[in-house]
Amino acid sequence: MASEPARPLGRRERSKQRVRDRIYTSALTLFADQGYDGTTIDQIAEHADVARGTFFNYFQRKEDLVTAWAEARKRRLELAMEESMKSRNDDVTVHLERCMAALAEFNESEREITAAMLQAWVKAGQPLLEEPYAGQVFANIIEAGRQRGEVSFDIDPMRVGNILRDSYLGLLYRWSQDPGGRVPLHIELREVLRIVLTGVLSYSQHGRGVPASPTPASSPAATPLAPTSRA
Repeated sequence: MASEPARPLGRRERSKQRVRDRIYTSALTLFADQGYDGTTIDQIAEHADVARGTFFNYFQRKEDLVTAWAEARKRRLELAMEESMKSRNDDVTVHLERCMAALAEFNESEREITAAMLQAWVKAGQPLLEEPYAGQVFANIIEAGRQRGEVSFDIDPMRVGNILRDSYLGLLYRWSQDPGGRVPLHIELREVLRIVLTGVLSYSQHGRGVPASPTPASSPAATPLAPTSRA
């Protein structure tokens, strides 16, 4: 049974939503400019041009703004992947690449805010839970690929999803703490995906794990090493 379309917001609800959005946007602006710890609720209320009490009508604590930010990003990622998964001609690799690209774009487009929010979670003594839903999004992509025969059926989609999520989080935290980072986040994430999908061991006609020695341009091609025989 199809769900009923959402009821349009009334004038009062639209007004309340505008106030909430103004408080939220003001908070993110201040967090990016002066850090999460350096921003007070009074400053947020003043920037949003609302009374201090009005702030508490929408957010019980300052930490709730971080949660709201994460929820907004969750919706953005889910919508992006829903659109991607509509394409039946693209394989699991393409969908995973789009997922990583979307996560990179979210963070690269608002680097200062990302850094402030991550620091807020860590300083609050909580585990690094940024994007906990991303593991499930990755797992859904893997499961779809498994159903199409693109992924080995003995692979646990959730395990792969968690590996990708954990790799993403680790990279995100290091990247957010290094403003002068040499490698853009989207390139780092693409490389992580390549490693997860292809592995790190080399394979050749001689067997697994045969070292591939780079051949200098000025030297003749090297003869491949044969595997060592064992008694």
